Amino acid sequence: MFAASAGYAQTAFGDAAAGKAAFAACASCHQVGASARNAFGPQLNGLMGRRAGAVADYNYSVGMRQSQVIWSEQTLTAFIKRPDQVVPGNKMRFSGWGYDEKKLANLFAYLRTFPPNPVAN
Repeated sequence: MFAASAGYAQTAFGDAAAGKAAFAACASCHQVGASARNAFGPQLNGLMGRRAGAVADYNYSVGMRQSQVIWSEQTLTAFIKRPDQVVPGNKMRFSGWGYDEKKLANLFAYLRTFPPNPVAN
């Protein structure tokens, strides 16, 4: 089930347009889109299904580089809520303040609109 909303799809799994608003808190450290580059955090294009610590030219923590995490809705939910429990010693300084299941579903719908960037990934 898809419906267009401000250029983003709305699915049973979340509303990408609402996810853009949810991404605002992430945007201080992460970028998405055609011109996305690594900043304080790695760029997030093509995040779903990607192995943690795999973006080229980003200086990950040792814990993140050595983790065996594959990013999915489940692993991202756990990481956003409690980063140090999922990957001890990571650089993430956000702990899911106010991110309930709906807000997370919207965020993930938004992130899925950005395919991998072959230049930065």
